[in-house]
Amino acid sequence: MSRWRQQGTLWCLDPPESSGVIEFIGGSVLAATPQISYRRLLEALCRRGLSLRAWSYVPGFDHQAQATEAWRAFRGARQGPGAGGASALPVLRLGHSLGCKLHLLAPDGGRGSSALAAMSFNNFSADRSIPLLADLAPRLGVRTEFSPSPQETLRLVGQLYGVPRNLLIRFGSDALDQSPPLLAVLQQRPGDDSSLLQLGGDHLTPASAGLRQNLLGSWADDPQRQRQIDRLAAAIDGWWRLGEHSG
Repeated sequence: MSRWRQQGTLWCLDPPESSGVIEFIGGSVLAATPQISYRRLLEALCRRGLSLRAWSYVPGFDHQAQATEAWRAFRGARQGPGAGGASALPVLRLGHSLGCKLHLLAPDGGRGSSALAAMSFNNFSADRSIPLLADLAPRLGVRTEFSPSPQETLRLVGQLYGVPRNLLIRFGSDALDQSPPLLAVLQQRPGDDSSLLQLGGDHLTPASAGLRQNLLGSWADDPQRQRQIDRLAAAIDGWWRLGEHSG
């Protein structure tokens, strides 16, 4: 496995021989440094023979604009001069929390990928996601909301998102997860092949082990967290390969 390298707003990691490409978008402030915050999960997937392209960003209020920005970065990496054989490989889009929403809002409707794995889908309103906003906005005489709003996001997914195969992953102790409403919208589409996977853990399960080690050193490793991440990587990889082979 090669070392992480930066390509514009993307962090890239490749195995010696790749069988597919994962385009990853993380959530909240964790997404600014995906090669650190999500290192354990992404490197576990790379060891399984998958190339990683992780988008680095700072969340804002215009989620549609950020979804387009991410899509352009991934497309550039696939079509650029350094893409090589990776340009012909199947693509799995992988998201965590807000990252799931950004993948779903991609301007191609998902057509540049064969499937989406969405961990801990989060679609809360701005005042729910940013508690101080609910207090400050009325005092300042402004109303601030994410664009598109939670309701509009689900409407757009039902109308424009075209990928049949989607794996929604929900962790048992995750109070921020909103996978069931998303699953209901996806399953209303003709020919849908979406499913929900329940796993142990919490909202930070995809990120915590790599983040803890980076901040606190190897002595802070939690073996249980690492096992959770290994099981998560195996579940994502196994589900995607099964679909690729059956297709």
